[in-house]
Amino acid sequence: MRHVGIGSIEGSRSDMTGILAIETATDACSVALLRGGEISERHEIAPRRHNNLLFQQLRELLTPGNLREQGVDCIAYGVGPGSFTGLRIAAGAAQGLAFSSSLPVVAVPTLATLVQSALHAGDVSPGDTVLAVVDARIQEVYSAIYQLDGELPRLIEGPLACRPSDLEFDRYDSLRAVGNGCTLLEKAALSANIDYCSPGLLPSARNMIPIAQEAFDRGAVQAPGAAQPMYVRDEINWKKLDEQGRSH
Repeated sequence: MRHVGIGSIEGSRSDMTGILAIETATDACSVALLRGGEISERHEIAPRRHNNLLFQQLRELLTPGNLREQGVDCIAYGVGPGSFTGLRIAAGAAQGLAFSSSLPVVAVPTLATLVQSALHAGDVSPGDTVLAVVDARIQEVYSAIYQLDGELPRLIEGPLACRPSDLEFDRYDSLRAVGNGCTLLEKAALSANIDYCSPGLLPSARNMIPIAQEAFDRGAVQAPGAAQPMYVRDEINWKKLDEQGRSH
């Protein structure tokens, strides 16, 4: 299903930061643009089609040419954890676009975006402790615990990749779980601590923007060449971008 969204940020102004956000870590391929206080987005559930779909979405939001001249100040990318291929697509696209327009990039954790998406959807509220959990295939999940401080998620624990049965968060009296990994949590001992699940939720690029804005405001940006995925599995076959082409 394809979703095209246009919205605004409360208290927006014409001189706000222009942010292009790219999130391809899950089955959702998503691009959003904040410009002049307005957010436009392309969001589609499209497993294994991200590489082709992403650039179509970008063309729908922006015209070819220098992005800085079109009001973009930085490019945010979903750094992971998530699909190996999807993470490389987002980081590679962010690198190329940022290099060509002399823009900085901002790495936004995918599980934080998932929590922000849950807040936007009304599944969680400020003050909640949230388990963000994404199906990592092969009967594993990517997970992290966040506390919603006001309108932004603050990392408490994680991220990690493991079997659901290996999750141990006994010290949390109450958790609200979000993400498609929720369908695997009946195998986890911590399921007794979960008082709410939203299994249908995937991260969307529009919900990267508040996190990216906060990072940009405090100077937590990267040069384009520093953009690379976050891998939480310790597998020798998964190499970071700067390791590609090296022999073992």
